[in-house]
Amino acid sequence: MPAIMNPGDIAFPHLGIYLTDVPKDFKVFGYTITLYAVIITVGVLLAVRLCEEIAKRTGKDGEIYWDIYLPLVLLSVLCARIYYVVFSWDYYRNDPIRVFYIHQGGLAIYGGVLGGLLVLYVISRIKKRPYLELTDTVLCGVLLGQILGRWGNFTNREAFGQYTDSLFAMRLPIEAVRSHEISDSIAAHLTEGTNYIQVHPTCFYESCWNLVLLTLMLLYVKHKRFEGEMTLIYLGGYGLGRAIIESLRTDQLKLPGTELPVSQLLGICLLVFALTAEIIVRARLRAAGRKSADPEG
Repeated sequence: MPAIMNPGDIAFPHLGIYLTDVPKDFKVFGYTITLYAVIITVGVLLAVRLCEEIAKRTGKDGEIYWDIYLPLVLLSVLCARIYYVVFSWDYYRNDPIRVFYIHQGGLAIYGGVLGGLLVLYVISRIKKRPYLELTDTVLCGVLLGQILGRWGNFTNREAFGQYTDSLFAMRLPIEAVRSHEISDSIAAHLTEGTNYIQVHPTCFYESCWNLVLLTLMLLYVKHKRFEGEMTLIYLGGYGLGRAIIESLRTDQLKLPGTELPVSQLLGICLLVFALTAEIIVRARLRAAGRKSADPEG
């Protein structure tokens, strides 16, 4: 691997993978379209299609997901932006107009998921559909969107981790990444005569984690014990993976006044909540089953 990388290069030297001229965007009739936007759009459409298929296989109406996806996605994006801005306010406080420059990046998946769950509750009331039935299905689609969306981070050369020389180490040209995401740890490993950083490909780690989680959820969906169980599996499973992977990332959002990563703390809290709720609900189901089986009951 040469010491100098071109702006479009991405390399995984220990795996022998050297990609050249990987674009961030392309032009159509003079308009610039980012690969990230294309990947997210494809992810949303595939996610809705997955929701429809899951609904059909579990004997539910799948058409509703095509009816609700547009407002749900738009409001979730708004919530993802608000979440990001709140926990990055130091960056925006001196020039608040940048809050509206969403094309420059700055969305937080947890903001989108939590905001989306609130929006979905309102939709469930309007559509007169059980809330947990909707969340169980929608979160499977969300997970598929996340799997694909992380490859948008890959083409954007963002959401990477600290320096590593492990098997999966990824090299990115310095000029292709945002300067504030190059941590002191990464900078300390820069050598004279090179123009690239070598980091954990955390977007790849998370995409793989989500793929495993989605596979398990799809295998289990027909066997779930109660409405809301798939929701708990998502919250706990994604929370666990995100808490681990977040510890590696250089673009962490911090709890105001601390050095604690918000997404890591939230991931741990969601894992504890999901495990606790699962234990409690299953215990109640067992107790109800024993009571119904007791002729004296």
